[in-house]
Amino acid sequence: MNYMDKKNMTDKEYKEMWSRLGPIQIKMIEKTGLCHHSLGDEFLYKNPYHKPNGVCAALLHVLDWYIWRVTLGFPSWEADDRSIYRVHCPSRKGTVWELCILSKEAE
Repeated sequence: MNYMDKKNMTDKEYKEMWSRLGPIQIKMIEKTGLCHHSLGDEFLYKNPYHKPNGVCAALLHVLDWYIWRVTLGFPSWEADDRSIYRVHCPSRKGTVWELCILSKEAE
């Protein structure tokens, strides 16, 4: 693991670290019930604090639980690709979404 000296971090180092966070893409990959979102819908977080417009409040609530894990590169439970999180909206007949970091060039 890479541990940084946060106690002695300069403002410049802090701003450089912050500039490397995000963007985070969310994409609907499965739909099993009624939802105003459509299969394949994609939204982009510029960073964990800048939520995308157009995402329903219930889904944003679930995404809030995982957005920092994705941002900081914490491995997901998905054995096929630990860089992607797959989460379900709160409805039992709802949607499944993938969350992943995009490269800065993809913005």
